[in-house]
Parts: sequence; structure tokens; C-alpha cells
Amino acid sequence: MKGRVPWALALANLALVGLFPVAWFAPLMTVQLWRWGAEREVSVISGLQALWADDPGLALLVTFFAIVAPTVKVLGLALVHFRRLSPRLLGALFFVGRLAMADVFLIAVWIVAFKGLGIGRVEVLWGLWLFTGCILASLALSLLTEWSWRRRRAA
Repeated sequence: MKGRVPWALALANLALVGLFPVAWFAPLMTVQLWRWGAEREVSVISGLQALWADDPGLALLVTFFAIVAPTVKVLGLALVHFRRLSPRLLGALFFVGRLAMADVFLIAVWIVAFKGLGIGRVEVLWGLWLFTGCILASLALSLLTEWSWRRRRAA
């Protein structure tokens, strides 16, 4: 059993492979600007589509933080779990997971800006909780995986 990761960690990580795409398409929030009065549901994907039309540089950055970083992190962790990637790369994968947290921070800043400046109404929807939960679960899984590898290596 030396060198193996507990199967529960591997299964939880594989669940994230399916949950992240759901979180990308799920409604994060409903936004209503007072000036125009139109109400719109925003998801990670719909936000990215709007950004690509207006500011491709920012869209590329947000795409990396919201989609590429979490995908690389979860798939890399799966490769470690199934012994196709060295556990020495867990530190790098943990760093990539931290980059994904930047996207959650960006969303929080927008919500505060809308509410604080009084330019509109924002209602947080279930997709934001799912997206944030996936990011936090991914971080927790990488920490637990690293802890598990260290414990087994020391034994």
C-alpha cells in the first residue's frame, strides 16, 4: 500500500472533473442595472463571452483563472492519484489551484462594486456557491493528497 492515495481522495477529485463544467454554465448571479432596468443572469461562460467581445486581453486572463487553472489542477491531481504523475509536483498543482481562487475574488469584487456603488442590484445564485465550493474542494483535496503522500513516505 506504500505510495497509494486513499481511494476517497481520488473519487472526490474525479467528481470535480464533472462538477467544474456544471459550475461554469450555472448561473452565478442575477444582475440588474438601475439605468437600463434589464435583468440578466450571469454564468462564468456568459461572462467570458461578453468579455471576449469587449476586452480579449482580460478575457484571456479570466479564462485562464476560471477554466484552465482549475482544469489543470484537477486533472494533474488525478494523474498523481493514479500514479501517472510524480507526487513531487503537488506543490505546483497547489499553486495552480491558488490561481483559480483569483477568479472567485474577481467575482466578489464585482458584487461589492455593484452593491456598494448603488449602480444596480445583484442577487447571488447557486452557481456561485457551486463554483466556489469546487475551487475550495480542489484546494482541500490537494492539501490532503500531499499530507497523505508525506505520511506514507515517512512510514
